[in-house]
Amino acid sequence: MRDTLSPAEARRIALAAQGFTEPRPDSPCERRHLRRLLARIGLLQIDSVNVLVRSHYLPAFSRLGTYAPTLLEESAWGTGKRDLFEYWGHEASLIPIAMQPLFRWRMARAERGEGIYGGIARFARERADYIAAALAEVSDRGPMGASEFSLAGASSGGWWGWSDGKIALEYLFWCGRVTTAGRRGFERLYDLPERVLPRAVLDSPTPPEEEAHRALTRSAARALGIATERDLRDYFRLDPADSKRAVAALVEAGELLPVTVKGWDRPAYLHPDARCPRRVEAAALLSPFDSLVWERDRTERIFGFRYRLEIYTPAHKREHGYYVLPFLLGDRLVARVDLKSDRAGGALLVHAAHGEAGMDPAVVAPPLAEELRRLAGWLGLERVAIGDRGDLAAALRSDT
Repeated sequence: MRDTLSPAEARRIALAAQGFTEPRPDSPCERRHLRRLLARIGLLQIDSVNVLVRSHYLPAFSRLGTYAPTLLEESAWGTGKRDLFEYWGHEASLIPIAMQPLFRWRMARAERGEGIYGGIARFARERADYIAAALAEVSDRGPMGASEFSLAGASSGGWWGWSDGKIALEYLFWCGRVTTAGRRGFERLYDLPERVLPRAVLDSPTPPEEEAHRALTRSAARALGIATERDLRDYFRLDPADSKRAVAALVEAGELLPVTVKGWDRPAYLHPDARCPRRVEAAALLSPFDSLVWERDRTERIFGFRYRLEIYTPAHKREHGYYVLPFLLGDRLVARVDLKSDRAGGALLVHAAHGEAGMDPAVVAPPLAEELRRLAGWLGLERVAIGDRGDLAAALRSDT
């Protein structure tokens, strides 16, 4: 591959790396398909918003099509062999379980109270007996939620309204002394790692920090295809100094290839196995927390698509809506739709549908309508209801 790439080539490389050039399975999706996808993209970000469906279910739907959500649940929280574990990857994440040793440096830093972990570690130091009591109760009673901790206390305005018990259990979780055994609704159930994680994983040696950083950067590079150092750093939320050392080491070893992308204002790095397909023929609705678009500056740089989640924006100031999903068609992000699951009414509500500048509604609306119908069916909803807002709304109504 050349040392200088066009923006279109960079875009196709990024889409191929994220799994959008692979055909969706013809037969019913199986667990092996999920394993292959997670090996490619490295993790799924977890988010609590459930206005449509919880975000961690959507990336597999976007790439694999209709699949049983229980496949993901069994992979992450099942009583049998698990493929995934919960920890802080890119925010709260589901991560392939074999990668657990690569995050032990982060657990150690949390226990030492370095960086962002200072406040919660200070709580742990000041209340060491309380932390010990929380760990003992998990040992005796786990799996258990923070709401079941006998010494939890009342929730407060600090720490996202957490009770002292929730702070204690999250500290233990960040340190790796407890892990997630399952979920009750969306409540995390804590248990000891030795009762949840495979013995082979727990017995795996802990790599030195710099080796772990290189491995995570290598994984990020594979998942992104082409990226700046800041893109690579953001994927697993490494510290800047750690990331820069890892990138330099991988470049020296020939595991990252420096390239120039026309129009990018900083150096780029190409994974040696990255592919640049001649065409991308994708059609997919994307979670706001999909790894293709979660880094908003990268999304704008690659797709020319300015994307901001407006959940916390007052309703009268929202431009596109409350929970907006980008729509990928071919190799471009061509539209955005504000969606909600009306479970009681059996409808997928499209509150608004906006096309990007220069996009022809007659071209965009039919494949978008098809993906909306597929999404509704996957969610167990009987119909798609199109609202009036947005320049695509009328064209969508004629196609659904």
